[in-house]
Amino acid sequence: MQLGRVIGTVVATMKYEGLEGVKLLIVQPLDRHLDPEGRPVVAADGVHMAGPGELIYFVGSREAAQALPETFVPVDHAIVGIADAVDELSPGSGS
Repeated sequence: MQLGRVIGTVVATMKYEGLEGVKLLIVQPLDRHLDPEGRPVVAADGVHMAGPGELIYFVGSREAAQALPETFVPVDHAIVGIADAVDELSPGSGS
């Protein structure tokens, strides 16, 4: 799982039939300090509630395909939760 911030939306005139009704959002991956890390990705909204500006967590690869109502659809990333807050633990502090 990785943290990210929704920075935009994707409009598709045609979608794979298992993705009908699923929003596609542009997500900027974030590091542990909530700074941008790498290039933005397109993620399917598995929680059906994410929107621009929200802090989310997402998965990739096979887990992304299983995170949607119809499993094993052709997606590379899927949003699986919305983060309310992030507390950073210092290294060596346990948990």
